[in-house]
Amino acid sequence: MKEKIISGIQQIGIGVPNVREAWKWYKNNFGLDIRMFEESAVAEHMLPYTGGQPQKRHAALAINLQGGGGFEIWQYVERKPLSPRFEIQVGDLGLFAAKIKCPDAKKAHEFLKGNGVEMISGILVDPRGKEHFFVKDPYGNIFQLVTSFTWFKNEKKPTGAAYGAIIGVSDINKAKEFYGSILGYDTVMFDETAVFGEFANLPGGNIRMRRVLLKHSRPRLGAFSPVFGTSEIELVQVLDREPRKIYHDRFWGDLGFIHLCFDIRGMNLLREECKQKGYPFTVDVDHSFDMGEAAGSFSYTEDPDGTLIEFVETHKIPILKSMGWYLNLQKRNPEKSLPRWLLKAISFNRAKDI
Repeated sequence: MKEKIISGIQQIGIGVPNVREAWKWYKNNFGLDIRMFEESAVAEHMLPYTGGQPQKRHAALAINLQGGGGFEIWQYVERKPLSPRFEIQVGDLGLFAAKIKCPDAKKAHEFLKGNGVEMISGILVDPRGKEHFFVKDPYGNIFQLVTSFTWFKNEKKPTGAAYGAIIGVSDINKAKEFYGSILGYDTVMFDETAVFGEFANLPGGNIRMRRVLLKHSRPRLGAFSPVFGTSEIELVQVLDREPRKIYHDRFWGDLGFIHLCFDIRGMNLLREECKQKGYPFTVDVDHSFDMGEAAGSFSYTEDPDGTLIEFVETHKIPILKSMGWYLNLQKRNPEKSLPRWLLKAISFNRAKDI
């Protein structure tokens, strides 16, 4: 390979108090009903972020085949996960909100409201003219539902899944360089400074801040790129207060959005690039790591403010687990997507509960 390939946002990690309860909530409200893997094991490679000690965990990766990245739903088994010691405000350093794509914001709003989901706002319009709104899950995590027109499979659901994130940063220009040069978000959709009415109902949303929305100019390539689709990153820098680090004095896996994960090919190339640009891997598992029904290698780096970015090079996925049908991806052309019929066959892994 001559250059790395980023296929899209594979998943957003969410630390929860109960995996099974959270799975049901995300399935019923965001349509994440396909289980790519589920595993109870020891997180032995994440010592820099788990107090230097291996930690037992129960995790499951759920996706919505309509389109978007998935959720890695993550729970400590022998340790009570900690909540933030303060109310997280927009602009605090880290993953403030997960973006969820929807074909029609008004219909998605009606659906979620009818499900009894806590609605933070009505329909809003962002600076580029797109409709969106905010909701909160039972654990206090904030999600922004954003109108999108790119879909993989029409399953008549009111939403897809992960479409990006709102990330608090201390220096927006430095963060733009990181997300643009390493992750390909090189196109500015808007860059505005104001007190934004859209954020009025968010914690800390009534102060002056700078917002930059980034998209990727190059189409994503790779096996799963048709499912992941396009995505966006919104950077927020508050200007009238000192932001706090969302995971200050807490572990990876504690409650909240724990990482933003990208599906990639060319881990060796990415390792060298991150090192040269001053963002070396802080976790580096360079062999095929078994994750229950799936396998791959993975690594982590940090953005300029310490927000965790995960890279996964997928080696094996389940297609039809009941018949032992698994797909080995290591011998395929890394730029080429899987056939659509094969990607749709992943629907055989649909699960009512875990």
